[in-house]
Amino acid sequence: MNETTNETNTTMDREQSWPVIIERRLAVAELLDSLTDREWETPSLCAGWRVRDVAAHLAMIPDPPSPGSMVADTVRARGSFHRMNHDIAIRAAQRPPADIAADMRRHASSRRLPVVTNYRNVMFDVLVHSLDIAIPLGRDLPMPVEAAAAGATRVWQMGWPFWSRRRLRGLRLDATDTRWSVGSGDLVAGPIEALLMLVTGRTEAALPRLTGPGVPRLK
Repeated sequence: MNETTNETNTTMDREQSWPVIIERRLAVAELLDSLTDREWETPSLCAGWRVRDVAAHLAMIPDPPSPGSMVADTVRARGSFHRMNHDIAIRAAQRPPADIAADMRRHASSRRLPVVTNYRNVMFDVLVHSLDIAIPLGRDLPMPVEAAAAGATRVWQMGWPFWSRRRLRGLRLDATDTRWSVGSGDLVAGPIEALLMLVTGRTEAALPRLTGPGVPRLK
């Protein structure tokens, strides 16, 4: 067992992060433009979310509901952030798919954010959700390695809502394609893209790309 607790993390500042966010939004918009009606209805990696729901969520980040509307949605969701987020996305996804893709492209360069988040969260959000869409569809959407490492660092350090430090206690995560490692214990190694999926709870999607003595504990 590897008991070292030394961690190697990657961070990106605001001006490094925004070009990644913009590029990823445009890449997702291009992917959405190619989807059939049936593919829009495909279940994503987010439980209870279709591809169109995830796409609508991403498209509305630069054009968020008003604070008053979000408060009303939170009340309807009985205080559950996850339920509120889901309900808003489902409602936004009722629009024609072409409009969702167009909004993604139109607002790609916008730095406007909902009041409850920041650019660090938005970067890992668009990276992870892009794969929530692409992977079930069998589409290839390579992730920028440095950005994935910065996103994984953010998730590892933030606690709620993923609680990755707690969920993955007793494991050491090592990226095989960049300098990034966290945790202590049995080794789980793989590309940083797969580790980002792991720390955000997409374990089943990440598993085929992971190796090491700690992998059986993830199953």
